[in-house]
Amino acid sequence: MEKAEILAPVGSFESLKAAIDAGCDSIYFGVKQLNMRARRAHNFSLDELKEVASICKKHQIKSYITLNTLLYDHDLPLMRRIVDEAVSAGIDAIICQDVSAIQYANEKGLHVHASTQLSISNIESVKFYSQFADTIVLAREVDLKMMEEVCRAIKEERISGPSGNLIRIEVFVHGALCIAQAGRCQMSLLQSNTSAQRGACLHECRKKYRIIDDETDKELILENQYVMSPKDLCTLPFLDKIIKSGVAVLKIEGRGRSPQYVNTVVKVYKEARDAVLNNNFDQDKVKKWIEELKTVYNRGFCDGYYLGKPLPEWSKVSGNVSTDERLYAGLVNHYFPKAGIAEIQIQANEMRKGDRFVVMGKTTGVKFATADSIMIDEKFVETSGKPSMITVPVSEKVRKNDKVYILKKREQHEGA
Repeated sequence: MEKAEILAPVGSFESLKAAIDAGCDSIYFGVKQLNMRARRAHNFSLDELKEVASICKKHQIKSYITLNTLLYDHDLPLMRRIVDEAVSAGIDAIICQDVSAIQYANEKGLHVHASTQLSISNIESVKFYSQFADTIVLAREVDLKMMEEVCRAIKEERISGPSGNLIRIEVFVHGALCIAQAGRCQMSLLQSNTSAQRGACLHECRKKYRIIDDETDKELILENQYVMSPKDLCTLPFLDKIIKSGVAVLKIEGRGRSPQYVNTVVKVYKEARDAVLNNNFDQDKVKKWIEELKTVYNRGFCDGYYLGKPLPEWSKVSGNVSTDERLYAGLVNHYFPKAGIAEIQIQANEMRKGDRFVVMGKTTGVKFATADSIMIDEKFVETSGKPSMITVPVSEKVRKNDKVYILKKREQHEGA
């Protein structure tokens, strides 16, 4: 088996560092407004492209820009500028669906990933897009058997992209699912005049809906009012089958999620991928990994379409059901490296002895720690109170103005 690439979502410099620390092989991110998370992710500026590319090259990982929205005539100058800047900065590839972006990237010699929005779901479509793209993201409704057939045909027929290398197949392995197959949804546009295909989705599908008979005003009783909000995709139970199918890139959704989410999910999938390659992947490990994934943002987990189901399972809540809740505590004021002590300005939620917490920052990334002891004015205390200046042991380096969050189990916090 070839080593499948772990592709991490990045919406900020904090997430970039978190993904690198977790062991990703590549990252994808948005620039300005021409991407499918224009509303919900940080998105980098053109001026930051060289810094992103430099960080990735330093850590020997690949960098891909998402320029995957539908483009109008007035978008074309910005699209060209983004591609030009990406080439200049040394970005490795661009993910896109609009033919204008694909053609321009080809002209400039920038590798293309054909987006899942193109609904590529058979080998003949792969052959067509191989004229323009070296990597193809399959439609999200393609099942495992179809995926395997596509990968087999690419090898047998030696289907190559513009670079001369065999086409690589990329699939989503974790994260949010859209009610519209391949994510080609018009609901937000129809309801709110904000197009999902322009990166401005308002998630109308995640709301509660009722079905009422206009003639009698009788309401149809539904077991679940979230009738268009799928649970999140989680392929860990059958990740071995996905890798053995010949897929080259394992893509994690989540550019709008926190650095903690990125760090946790990338770490878990890297461990799982490595276990498959080392022939020690088993369901006991899968159970442990899924418990880790439950600690960060999720709507519950399902298999998506990969096992041949006509529809994914529906979420029963509007949003997050993670087992851990992140409560903002304050900012790092100073770090004493020789002592391994962090000085923290507590501003909001107080910290108690024994609390787990996470520190996040642009250079720091994501660092987890436990408040084994808390000191105020060189005296040990059980709780920080607020506001206050405390010192706590933190084994890994953190930096001034890094944000500090206390991690609580949801049931414990809600029952407190």
